[in-house]
Amino acid sequence: MAVYLMQHGEAITEVENPARPLTDTGRAAVERVAARAKAADVRIDRCVHSGKLRAEQTAELLVGALGSERSIEPRDGLAPNDPVAPVADWLRAAPEGSSIALVGHLPLLDRLASSLITDDENTHVIQFRMGGLVKLVPKSEGPGLTVAWILAPEIA
Repeated sequence: MAVYLMQHGEAITEVENPARPLTDTGRAAVERVAARAKAADVRIDRCVHSGKLRAEQTAELLVGALGSERSIEPRDGLAPNDPVAPVADWLRAAPEGSSIALVGHLPLLDRLASSLITDDENTHVIQFRMGGLVKLVPKSEGPGLTVAWILAPEIA
């Protein structure tokens, strides 16, 4: 199983537009990361997002670049301050060999990654970047996941 965690790209402020779509800079960063992911032969079976416009746009850019025919769908429980346990349990129950991309927000992504890696959502283990992509895979020994790689927009 592979889990890809992606923080949405930079969005405009709520004052400019309450829906908060991606900025041109945010869109460009996500496009660079998605292109590098494609070059690394990243494949996903399913892509879920929080339902917020900036996360949906990020998910569309990622899946579009990867050439995946899989659907992009909103999923409850992915808002910035939602509890982590239900999402972690859902990911842990994913079929072996599956590949899931989750596009969301901080602090949820930070707490989720910590929970999946250390089983403690309060242990900060990854520094997320807007538009960055993190790949988690099963540990070689014992339960849980580990970081396979991190692709930050500034190096894509």
